[in-house]
Amino acid sequence: MARAAASAEIERLIQLLARLPGLGPRSARRAALHLVKKKEQLLAPLAAALTEAHDRIVTCETCGNIDTVSPCTLCRDQSRDRTLICVVEEVGDLWALERAHVLNGLYHVLGGTLSPLDGVGPEDLSIAKLIERAGAPEVKEVLLALNATVEGQSTAHYLTDQLVGCNVAISRLAHGVPIGGELDYLDEGTLVAAVKARKTM
Repeated sequence: MARAAASAEIERLIQLLARLPGLGPRSARRAALHLVKKKEQLLAPLAAALTEAHDRIVTCETCGNIDTVSPCTLCRDQSRDRTLICVVEEVGDLWALERAHVLNGLYHVLGGTLSPLDGVGPEDLSIAKLIERAGAPEVKEVLLALNATVEGQSTAHYLTDQLVGCNVAISRLAHGVPIGGELDYLDEGTLVAAVKARKTM
C-alpha cells in the first residue's frame, strides 16, 4: 500500500511539472527524479518557495506586473519617467526590458495578444485599462513593445487605432527585433538597439 501511495505522489509531481513551458513528459520525469533524490537540498526549499509565492505574489492592479505589493515596485518608483508607458504582452517581456536597463518609464502588461482563432478578443486583454492610463495628462508616449509575430503586430495595429483619441505619441520597437522573435529570448544588445531606434507609428 505504501509503495502505491508513493508512486501516485511521484506521478502527480511528474504530471504537474509536465505542465510547465518547455518541459515535456520525459523532462518532467527527469526533473521529478532529481528533486526526489535531492529531497532536502531541493525539494523541501522548492516546496517552501512555491507556498510563499502562492501566498504573497499578486498581480499589480495598475500595470499587470507581478510583485508582492500592488501597485508594484515599478509603479511606485517616483524616479521613473511617468510620461512613457511601455506596452508588453507578458510579464516575461517586461523583465527582459528591465534586464537590458534601456527604459526608465512605466509598463503595461496586456496579458497576451489578440487571436480570434484562439478566442482571444479585446475584452480578454488589459486594453481598457491601457486606454484609461494613456489618457492621463502626464502621459506623452505609448511604446508598443509587442513581439514581432503576426498576432503581436495585429494587436499593435488595433491598439494604435484605440489610442488615437488619447493625445499621445505612439511608437513601436524598431525592426531590430526579428520577425517571429520573442522579447524574452533576445539578448540585451538587440533590445537596446530596438528600443533606441523606435519610431512613431
